[in-house]
Amino acid sequence: MSDAKPEKSLQNEPPQDFDALKTLILDRGDALPKRLRQVAVFALEHPDDVAFGTAAGIADTAQVQPSTLVRFAQTLGYSGFTELQGVFRDRLREGFPGYRDRVAALAAEEVSLGGPMALFQGFAQSAATSLDHARMTLDAGKLNQAVELLAQADTIYLLGSRRVFPVAAYFAYAFGNLGLKAFLVDQVGQLGPEQCGSATKKDALLVTSFTPYAPTTLELTRELNARGVPVVAITDSAFSPLAPSATVWLEVAEANFASFRSLAATFALATTLAVGTAEARGRRR
Repeated sequence: MSDAKPEKSLQNEPPQDFDALKTLILDRGDALPKRLRQVAVFALEHPDDVAFGTAAGIADTAQVQPSTLVRFAQTLGYSGFTELQGVFRDRLREGFPGYRDRVAALAAEEVSLGGPMALFQGFAQSAATSLDHARMTLDAGKLNQAVELLAQADTIYLLGSRRVFPVAAYFAYAFGNLGLKAFLVDQVGQLGPEQCGSATKKDALLVTSFTPYAPTTLELTRELNARGVPVVAITDSAFSPLAPSATVWLEVAEANFASFRSLAATFALATTLAVGTAEARGRRR
């Protein structure tokens, strides 16, 4: 199909901030033709490259024609790629607040918020929202598939970095207490590749990663997938860079309060996978 073929715009008023743009792309991604979807995936995985790069350079890295970038922008309602690129550049100017900035912002509002109790109420509501959303959207078929895959594994390798490392650690604790053989890839001393070196097709990798995805997590997941190790991934969207490497992936979208994201739904899913795997393993004996 020629890259010059015009595409119908998905909406009349294009998003003017990155979060709204990302939501639009995720909501409408399945309606995009193959090449435009390829650009969408690249844009969400490499937003800094889109912000700083030239159209020719971005197209070359994304392995599409420069005209495809223009078509992608116009499909989303922008006049051209330059206008779309402006949204990515604004994202960098605004930046995502670091933990100190978030705490400082909360401290400045603490009186109006009602103090620590108001903070607790906000975080509790965020957790409840995450759990309610997961209950309505979790794919039962994929969940069953994930449990069966893990139940068949000789050893379950557990991977998660930074914010979600506690999820991987919990899996190690839960599987150990349930009598299942599991290995926590903690990457101490940057020994992740060596820690995964013994994984085979008879094992499985259980990996968790959300935006912004930890590069080492992605690299190790791709490496094990290339070696034929089955992969169960917990991630936050169909455009996650983990999805292509996963045998089965489970989507969890966590809510946030004051830019602090909940892990409530993720831990509920982790408990479900651990107990469900133990039950499935018991039925197989």
